[in-house]
Amino acid sequence: MFTGIVEELGEIAEIETLRDAARLSIRGKVVTGDAGHGDSIAVNGVCLTVVDVEGEVFTADVMKETLDRSSLGALSPGSRVNLERAVRADQRLGGHIVQGHVDGTGVLLAREPDEHWEVVRISLPAGLGRYVVEKGSIAVDGVSLTVVGVDDEGFSVSLIPTTLRLTTLGAKQPGDPVNLEVDVIAKHVERLVNAYAPGNGS
Repeated sequence: MFTGIVEELGEIAEIETLRDAARLSIRGKVVTGDAGHGDSIAVNGVCLTVVDVEGEVFTADVMKETLDRSSLGALSPGSRVNLERAVRADQRLGGHIVQGHVDGTGVLLAREPDEHWEVVRISLPAGLGRYVVEKGSIAVDGVSLTVVGVDDEGFSVSLIPTTLRLTTLGAKQPGDPVNLEVDVIAKHVERLVNAYAPGNGS
């Protein structure tokens, strides 16, 4: 489990393309400090398992399903990525519950800079809109954010200077894809409610 509080901006060092997968080598000084084989690290919001660590670079395998459902397939050597280690049980939950299981990709539609922050609009894939509510939480490229507005086309979030400076969202431009993970609690509630809805035989 993650919290959506990015620990550092990493960099794709190398990509090995396999028949139905890819092996990513990712440079990150902070997350490799105590990383070992089998540990979980979120890369742009995608939970990956550490295969090997050499110095400040860790390696992870990415299966075709993940490449198809996330923006990781669009990365190239030199790409910057948000990195977060799995949360420990004794840590504060600074953001919200993030699984690292991407629900889909959106597209950054517009940026509206202000004096102290930026409002960013992002599209929503079909079927995810019902889980996104004003003042609710959403993970965008692994960053825990609060929704400030939502409509039929997508949603908007406000980015403070720290988020702009320390995550990939500061450099994203209109047209760029982003990984989205909606609130897992909302999905569980929906399934439970539907199970007891009239006509379901419950």
